[in-house]
Amino acid sequence: MTDPPPARSAGVNATVAESPSRATSFEELYRDTVDDLYAYVATMVRDRAAAEDVVAAAFERAYRKHDAYDARRGSRRGWLFGIARNAALDELRRRKRHASLAADPESAPSPATDPVRRAAVRAALAGLDARERELIALKYFGGLDNAEIAGVLGISVSNAGTRLSRAIQRLREACDDGS
Repeated sequence: MTDPPPARSAGVNATVAESPSRATSFEELYRDTVDDLYAYVATMVRDRAAAEDVVAAAFERAYRKHDAYDARRGSRRGWLFGIARNAALDELRRRKRHASLAADPESAPSPATDPVRRAAVRAALAGLDARERELIALKYFGGLDNAEIAGVLGISVSNAGTRLSRAIQRLREACDDGS
């Protein structure tokens, strides 16, 4: 027996009833991004339960602001990651603590199958600063390209590429030092 789906707020139920095609489109976006979004948020907030709450809040915000999406500014996926980033930062501000990776999110792609290598990568990620971890999470957990990362962070595409390259290099060096 499966658990019933969680109840939606009254505002979401009313909006779904008004526009079934919008709901179907949003369902597709949800299915295509929920695991990656969770992995990204879990990297930022370091708490699985809080990550679930943040992801739910991000999807609700995105659903309510669906009409504000502008395709000229980037992909729907990038737009959604921007909303999730803001929701995660709101959560961190509420907690008044810095984000660092506590453990691999369950749905995140594994960096290596070898448990020793996974531990080295986890330790190396923990050694990066929060901005570098976020870049790596957006790229590898979120699956965003550099243009989408730039849109989420509000920086230029070349700046996103440069920052990402530096973060990956630091991660590689930390992994090599830990081996």
